[in-house]
Amino acid sequence: MSLKQVKTQSMTPRFGRLDADLGDVESAVARSRDFLFSRQHPDGYWCGELEADSMLEADYIYLHTQLESGDPERLKRALTEMMRYQNEDGSWSIYPGGPGNISLSVKCYFSAKLMGVGADDPRLAKCREWVLAHGGVVACNTFTKMYLCGLGQYDYDAVPAIPPEIVLFPNWFYFNIYEISAWSRSILVPLAIIYAKKPYKKIPPEQGIGELFVGGRANSILRLRRDRKRLFSWRNFFIVLDRLMHWAEAVHLRPVRTIALRKAEKWLLERLEMTDGLGAIYPAMLNAIIALRCLGYSEDDPQVIRARDEFEKLGIEQAPNGGMPEPTFRMQPCVSPVWDTAQAVFALGEAGVPRNDPRLMKAADWLLSKEVRHKGDWAVKVPKTDPGGWYFEFNNEFYPDTDDTAQVLLALNKVDNPRERYQHQVAERAIEWEFAMQCRSGGWGSFDKDNTKMIFQYIPFADHNAMLDPPTVDITGRILEMLASYGYTRGDKRVEKAIKFIFKEQEPDGSWFGRWGVNYIYGTFLVLRGLDAIGVDHLEPQVQQAAEWIRMVQNPDGGWGETCGSYDDENTRGIGISTPSQTAWALLGLLAAGDDRSDSIAKGVRWLLTRQLADGSWDESMGDGPTRQNIITGTGFPRVFYLSYDMYRQYFPLLALTTYRRAMDKAAFSF
Repeated sequence: MSLKQVKTQSMTPRFGRLDADLGDVESAVARSRDFLFSRQHPDGYWCGELEADSMLEADYIYLHTQLESGDPERLKRALTEMMRYQNEDGSWSIYPGGPGNISLSVKCYFSAKLMGVGADDPRLAKCREWVLAHGGVVACNTFTKMYLCGLGQYDYDAVPAIPPEIVLFPNWFYFNIYEISAWSRSILVPLAIIYAKKPYKKIPPEQGIGELFVGGRANSILRLRRDRKRLFSWRNFFIVLDRLMHWAEAVHLRPVRTIALRKAEKWLLERLEMTDGLGAIYPAMLNAIIALRCLGYSEDDPQVIRARDEFEKLGIEQAPNGGMPEPTFRMQPCVSPVWDTAQAVFALGEAGVPRNDPRLMKAADWLLSKEVRHKGDWAVKVPKTDPGGWYFEFNNEFYPDTDDTAQVLLALNKVDNPRERYQHQVAERAIEWEFAMQCRSGGWGSFDKDNTKMIFQYIPFADHNAMLDPPTVDITGRILEMLASYGYTRGDKRVEKAIKFIFKEQEPDGSWFGRWGVNYIYGTFLVLRGLDAIGVDHLEPQVQQAAEWIRMVQNPDGGWGETCGSYDDENTRGIGISTPSQTAWALLGLLAAGDDRSDSIAKGVRWLLTRQLADGSWDESMGDGPTRQNIITGTGFPRVFYLSYDMYRQYFPLLALTTYRRAMDKAAFSF
């Protein structure tokens, strides 16, 4: 019997199942490979668009109003983009199909008025009704209120104090800025400068939002004094401390304010170097621009010009098309070239592209050029380790992360580089850095080690729900997969400690929480791939329970999906319309658990095959025409900010189909 006959026989129906024809799988893989290569930049990298919610356009309008700058026509196009995502009930949501969000809705309403939309406009009337029914402006988060203060629509005394003196606390002190997450740090330091300087720009009365306060603006302070059910709690402690700081502001009792502002300015300027803007993320970049102006930097100062240029680079102009008759302008929260390139190279390598393919070699060289060679914020807790690893964006030297580093190492391991010795040295440095960043629990966080002091969640200005960067199973699973590809085994105590962390974090139903992707499907697939790669037996109960959970949440159409709502309601975990990226994750999880024969696998593969487009790509959107939106499968901050990665629906299905084909080849040989 020929190998072709063996394969054909192995793919015939078993127990009434009809598996996908391997020829169809191979054809889909080939088309997907070609499509992915067609998206490669001439310099060797990949970079898909990152989409978020309408907050980006609303804040863009706010920034240019505050600073009396910006292209009027571009601002109009940003308004058009923002308004097309308004919900039927008048609100705006932080993910497609999700409930209205009070902070976002207030921002969008205000930005529309700043652009000349009248309060009597039916769209704003409907939004106003929704906002008032959900608590009004006082129900917004701190960041929103701070922005409102800058245009006279909220009182600085009514927002939680963000004193710049926080930068003076020594690194050994319990409440120092390096005990909060890297992203919060880059957002809060310039925001503290803004709070200290309290910028104010008067706007015409008709642009104000006094009508969004339930019972009048005075209620805003009363709202801050809620939640006093216990005589003492950490939250109440911080509320009292906050009021004391406001009192000190009022009587100008701030003896070290000048010193604090100088240090905050120095911290800010240092981190504007070797990066595409502060932290290379939207809110930090926006805050940095305002902070520089508050510190007296002029419009034509090189620091301001560079900060603004980097911010504007995040913008995308959209010409009219069949779905959108008007030109629009939208902002990205950041860019993802290192991440997308590492994922694409790994998927292509797994798909059988030769290790010496010039396109992969060019991508590998580009990735090597992005290695971090300077110490950043992470070194505060890991001072004796040499720099190594990679960041997410084009340039962000102060903030490499463990997740990107692991994925880049997986990608580099798929390429035969002529500079083999150099690539080996880079990989060794990165692995040493990864181990140095391992937390006490055995898992890995993203940007810092042991960033786990839960007390910070009670600080009044921490209502953006992202003050900490604790170890997570999704990152830990990816790092285990990477370590296995470089020869590490369970004989290494650090590896075994990571496995114990993962098992401890498993949910009762067998799934794992996904911090950086939506949500339990993401966490579960990465854990299972890591456990499989490092040598954990498929028959382990934790593995089989996870596989059974994946099979249980499969949709009737054969695919898998999960919405961001599962972060708010765990009863909805694994529930949502099928998407290419999440279907691929589920298939990868099942295959990593040793399941290559179930109906779930067969149906999932057929779902991907039947939904691949003629050019080899997949679509992951909902709605039509002006209301069309990409479905969110990426996570920024759970319950606060989500992301749609344009490339997820391309390289993950390719990886899933390739992994399935390899499993079938293995089954054919064993047969």
